[in-house]
Amino acid sequence: MAAAGREFMIHQADEDSLARVDVPEDSARPADPDFSLLTFAPEFRKAIRESFLSEAAVEICPEGLELPSGSGPYTPFCEQALSGCPLNMEISLLNGRRLYVALNWAVNDGSVALSVCATEITEQRRREELEAAQQSQRNIDRMIEQSEAARRIRDSEERYRASFEQAAVGILHTSFDGRIVRCNRRFGEMVGFAPEELAGLSFQEITPPGDRPPSRSVFEQLISGAVANASFEKRYVRKDGSLTWVHLTIAAQRDSEGRPTHFITMVQDINARKEAEDKLALAQESLRKSEERYRTAFQMTMDAVALNRMDDGKYLDCNLAFLGVTGYTRDEVIGRTSMDLGIWADVRDRLKMVEMVKQTGVCRNFEAQFRKKNGDLLWGMMSATVMEIDNEPCLLSITRDMSEAKTAESEIKRLAYYDPLTGLPNRRMLLEKLRQALTYDRRNSRKRALLFVDLDNFKTLNDTLGHHVGDLLLQEVAHRITSCIRETDTAARIGGDEFVVMLENLSEAQEEAASQAKQVAEKILTRIAEPQTLSHRECISTASIGITVFGHGKESGTQILQEADIAMYQAKAAGRSAIRYFAPALQAAVNARACLEDEIRQGIRENQFCLWYQPQVDGGRIVGAEALLRWNHPRRGVLGPIEFIPVAEETGLIVPLGRKVIEQACLQAATWAGVPDSAPIPIAVNVSALQFRQPDFVSHILETIKDTGADAANLKLEITESMLVDNLEETVAIMKTLKAHGLRFSLDDFGTGYSSLAYLKRLPLDQLKIDRTFVRDILVNATNGALAQAIISLARALGLVVIAEGVETDEQLALLSRLGCDCYQGFLFSKAVPAAEFEALLSAGA
Repeated sequence: MAAAGREFMIHQADEDSLARVDVPEDSARPADPDFSLLTFAPEFRKAIRESFLSEAAVEICPEGLELPSGSGPYTPFCEQALSGCPLNMEISLLNGRRLYVALNWAVNDGSVALSVCATEITEQRRREELEAAQQSQRNIDRMIEQSEAARRIRDSEERYRASFEQAAVGILHTSFDGRIVRCNRRFGEMVGFAPEELAGLSFQEITPPGDRPPSRSVFEQLISGAVANASFEKRYVRKDGSLTWVHLTIAAQRDSEGRPTHFITMVQDINARKEAEDKLALAQESLRKSEERYRTAFQMTMDAVALNRMDDGKYLDCNLAFLGVTGYTRDEVIGRTSMDLGIWADVRDRLKMVEMVKQTGVCRNFEAQFRKKNGDLLWGMMSATVMEIDNEPCLLSITRDMSEAKTAESEIKRLAYYDPLTGLPNRRMLLEKLRQALTYDRRNSRKRALLFVDLDNFKTLNDTLGHHVGDLLLQEVAHRITSCIRETDTAARIGGDEFVVMLENLSEAQEEAASQAKQVAEKILTRIAEPQTLSHRECISTASIGITVFGHGKESGTQILQEADIAMYQAKAAGRSAIRYFAPALQAAVNARACLEDEIRQGIRENQFCLWYQPQVDGGRIVGAEALLRWNHPRRGVLGPIEFIPVAEETGLIVPLGRKVIEQACLQAATWAGVPDSAPIPIAVNVSALQFRQPDFVSHILETIKDTGADAANLKLEITESMLVDNLEETVAIMKTLKAHGLRFSLDDFGTGYSSLAYLKRLPLDQLKIDRTFVRDILVNATNGALAQAIISLARALGLVVIAEGVETDEQLALLSRLGCDCYQGFLFSKAVPAAEFEALLSAGA
């Protein structure tokens, strides 16, 4: 504190006044007892603040300040100076700056003045240290030059310098105050600086705050001589701000008097090891940190952890999860080996794991099966590493129970490669087996065969009896097909009611192999045709089978499957429940079908399709017409529907064709309605099921009627029974919507399907059409006559008009008339003709 009295002066070397402090009046006292300093000159204040990071040290320095040299508090030195003993000392500040301070006193005009002269000698000391290091090096060089070793080192000096720069580890030369004198290129790469950028930096500047105290402690031990060298791990701050882990090996270089001059540091990048250590099992990490934490993690982890000696394999320790998974008690495990316990389901897996550990020191994610105490097997994924415990190599293993994952994996594989309904391989699995078979065929001379099995009329059964019955049928068929083949053969379901059988190891001769395949196919046909009871109903099914024999060719799996498919369709065309072989002619037919599809598309674009009309007669008078599609083919002339309708339906082209038919029919109906003094001629148009299910079916018809000016009452849509079984509610709704706008409906081919009469009651129909198959044999087959009579009676009961198609003779007409039929259609009256000829028939009163 300041007090009145003699003046206490503090001066720098240049004698500029730094501060003034009053001392007591009593001249017997040499100075202020606590030697407090209220202020400092700006430069000295800055140095003190930077060193001690404290404003307090600047304003009221330093009664209790320990001198860096460790000589005691500041006050005794001031007392010594005032007592007449000049004192010179050197002070090192914590920021690396060094000051030379001289304290003395003098009496001036009765006042005791204490002179403090401080000179910064940081650079001088650094130069002296550098000169000392250089002198030390020169001394070493002189000593080396006096020996043969010196000559060898001198000869290899250039190689040494190259090694310094290209060393795989970083090399640092550091002054004893922690400043980098020089470093090699590798160290620069580690911290992201160029070597010249690092020169002059202190290690604190590239060390994170948390790592500075340990580093400073090591330096102090080296400087004091407590240790000759030191090795430890730390982090450096890279130029981009990220942290990098290194391992340092530091040796202190001393001069002839034993004083440290500088340090040589070897720096090794250990980021990879640190990253690997982070991935080690929780048990190993716990062991390294502390026994208590290790034990907690070791016991609480859900994975099975075990510790075995490397030399004899005996268990030293295991956790609770290990005991829970294996079913053993701790006493049964400790001191015994995995072989004693029979834990490995396959001992070869243990040998593989041990070999991996011997080669690399670790084993990661090794999958194997293990046996529990009760004999049950489980899948485990093991990771293991070698570690030392009490200087004895041990194996730490962590095993995770993968049984549920393996079960899920098997289930995923089953779903990916097997049909969930029948359990048979699916299309993907079949193609994979075909690929393997074709690869094997290059080394094998025996033939194979592929059988494509397709159920006949499965859709009808599925639609009439329900999908659950259809599923039962497919399961039974799968069982019957499997019972007809060998274990080496493969049966697969590739979709819907389609099955494929691949027969292995047939004869080398093509004809004999084909015969063997046919025998199996006949056996399958016989088994499928056997009656079966499904959901308390007896059902009889048949199938069509296509066969292709392959081997030693360049076929692909897809090509072979296509060949069998083509052969199957030939069997269908032959009347079903048949067997056919693939032949090149079948392939040609497939190519022709593809060509026909392209021509249909072109025909739609170029308006090559037109409508012909066949009269519908009542009492000798034309009362309507059925519109029948014709194709004015540019090369083949006029083609009837049988030539292109099947392909159009299979490819979906029936939809744009159907739209064309509706548009042309509406135009024609409007034209005929405009003829003076003539009755309207309703036009019946066939509608396909696919066309009927289009979202815009209703809107297209209504818009077309509006655009053409046709009367909706003159348009009659003919639907088939097959359209009724798919979503009856939607069908009824569509029909009622169109019916409300004046359109009429006729049920075509009635009696040939399996529709329920309950459906018939709900449909807003106007007409029933007796199929031509009943009319054709009505004179010679009493059953057909009875069916025709039943249809007519049913129509009468429902208030519907009945029309018979396919009438070709007067006798057929007479019988149908006696049965009460209303209208007729057939060649007896006229075949289908173009619109102009139909108009001529109208004019003639036909």
